[in-house]
Amino acid sequence: MKALYCQQNSPGEEMTFVFQERENLPPTRDNDVKVQVRACALSWIDTKLLSEIKLEKELLPVGREISGVVLEVGRKVTFFQPDDEVVGILPLDSEESGLCEVILVHEHYLVRKPEKVCWVEAAGTVRDGVRAYTALHYLSQVSPGKTVLVMDGASPFGTIAIQLAQHRGAKVISTAYSLEDKQYLERLRPPVEGIRQPVVARVIDVSNGKIDVAESCLEETGGLGVDIVLDAGVKLYSAEDESTSKSQLLPHKHDIITLLGVGGHWITTEKNLQLDPPDSHTLFLKGATVSFLNDEVWNLSNLQQGKYLYTHLRRYYGEIIK
Repeated sequence: MKALYCQQNSPGEEMTFVFQERENLPPTRDNDVKVQVRACALSWIDTKLLSEIKLEKELLPVGREISGVVLEVGRKVTFFQPDDEVVGILPLDSEESGLCEVILVHEHYLVRKPEKVCWVEAAGTVRDGVRAYTALHYLSQVSPGKTVLVMDGASPFGTIAIQLAQHRGAKVISTAYSLEDKQYLERLRPPVEGIRQPVVARVIDVSNGKIDVAESCLEETGGLGVDIVLDAGVKLYSAEDESTSKSQLLPHKHDIITLLGVGGHWITTEKNLQLDPPDSHTLFLKGATVSFLNDEVWNLSNLQQGKYLYTHLRRYYGEIIK
C-alpha cells in the first residue's frame, strides 16, 4: 500500500513528492477509526508553521482533508461504527498521508458525512468550511442585521463565508479581483422559499485599482461602517513597497480600520499584521476588535484537540448543507 509524502532538503528549495510503500497498518487502538479513503484534498503544506511548532520531518505526509468509509473502530470509539461515511481533517502531527487507501484516525478528527454531499465535495470544502464557521461564529458572532464584508469573495473560503453569513441573516458586501469574479458573485442566487435572491448586496470590483473600498462600504452602510470584516490579507505599506501585482489589490490596513463600524470585528489572515499607535487608538475609540484567523487553531492546543473540528463540522454540515 503506497502513500504520498513531500520532501524539502533545505529552506528555499522546491519540494519533491515521493510515494512510499507502507507496511501494514498497526492494530487499531482504543480510540482509532480505520478509514478507507474515497477522496482527499491537496492543501498547502505550511513548512514555516511546522518548523515553528517543532514538527519538522524528513518526509511530510501529503493530504489532510479526507472523506471515506469506516472499516473498523477501536473498542472505546463511541461516535462511529463500520460502514459509516465520514469526513475529517488529519492533525498536524499525523504520520498518516490522506493519499493512501486506508488510514487510522482518532475519532475526534472525524464526523459523519451528510448523505447529499459527495466524497469529493466533502473533502474539498471541509477546511474552508471550518475556517468560515470559526471566523463568523466564534470570532465575530454573526447575527441577523449585521453587515459583513468578505474580501475576495470568489475564493473557496470567501464563497462559503458569504453563504454562511447570508444564511445567518447578515447583509453581505464582497470584493472581486477580476471581472470574472464579479460576475460569479453576482450570479450567487440560492433559492430562499422558492425565490432566487442575490446573496451579495454589493460587489466591489477592485481589479482596476481605482475603487476605494472604504468609501464604497461607508456609502453602502449609510456612513455607519460594517460590523464584520473578513480579509484575505492586507497591505501593510505604501503601494510602491508592495512586491506583487495581487498585493496591489489588497486594501490598506488603514482602509479596513476606516470602514469598520463601532463595535465591529476585524478577522484577519495577515499573520504579520502591524498596528501603529494611531491605528490602535482609532480601534479603541470605535470599541472594535481584531482577531487572527489561524487555520490550525484547533490543532495547536492539547486541551482542545479534536473539539473544534467535531463541533465546527457538525454545525457546519447540519446548518449549511441541506
